[in-house]
Amino acid sequence: MARVRRSISSLACLLMVLFIRTEQPPRRNPDRMKAIPPFVLWAWERPEDLRFINPEDTAVAFLAETIHFDLKRVIVRLRLQPLLVPKGTKLIAVVRIEADPGVTFSDSQITDAAAAILSRASLPRVVAVQIDFDATRSQRMSYRALLLEIRQRLGLEVPISITALASWCFDDNWISTLPVDEAVPMLFRMGAGTPDVVGRLTAGRDFHAPVCQGSLGISTDEPWASLPSGRRLYVFPSRSWTSQTELAFLAEVDPWR
Repeated sequence: MARVRRSISSLACLLMVLFIRTEQPPRRNPDRMKAIPPFVLWAWERPEDLRFINPEDTAVAFLAETIHFDLKRVIVRLRLQPLLVPKGTKLIAVVRIEADPGVTFSDSQITDAAAAILSRASLPRVVAVQIDFDATRSQRMSYRALLLEIRQRLGLEVPISITALASWCFDDNWISTLPVDEAVPMLFRMGAGTPDVVGRLTAGRDFHAPVCQGSLGISTDEPWASLPSGRRLYVFPSRSWTSQTELAFLAEVDPWR
């Protein structure tokens, strides 16, 4: 009888190991991001005429929809403002996620949200999706489950990018478990943590998480004296883009690109 119990216990352990392995996210593949140009303009919820950009070196990450999670359902709000880009522009469909305080996501909400996100990924000229969500600690497991669902349904070819708080990239290893190809450290509107982040980066320290080491998110109205070089730059404008603001910003960041 003891031998039978030991056998059952061993089988249970084996099944647990197999379960854990199947729950591991697909490995990050930075190569999937190689199709994205080194300079990306964020286009948020306002009219944008970006026909002046050069599609060879500039992509556009546009707010495609906002998904709000409440206690029982998801509410999807599609982009309402026009966006004009030149032929050949690579587009990244950005999905902003909002959630009521303390809300975690049910299985049905994850399914509905993933379906809404996939519908944006299938829009013309969209080559990647980006999720923008400031998940709280209590929402991290829900967020990971949503990203796993998106990855499984998108397949392995379409890149998944997320925006990331700088603190996630420096000191919080949870981000390394996410099934994404890129996490963009958001280096603007950082609030109380700004001096610490600025001090670390200007001292030459890089982000700890490898997924955060390929790109940077900055704003036209919060200049940096120096930043890690060789990164894809996502730039958020303080007002609608014009060719003058784009050229001026490119001249400002060129020394450390």
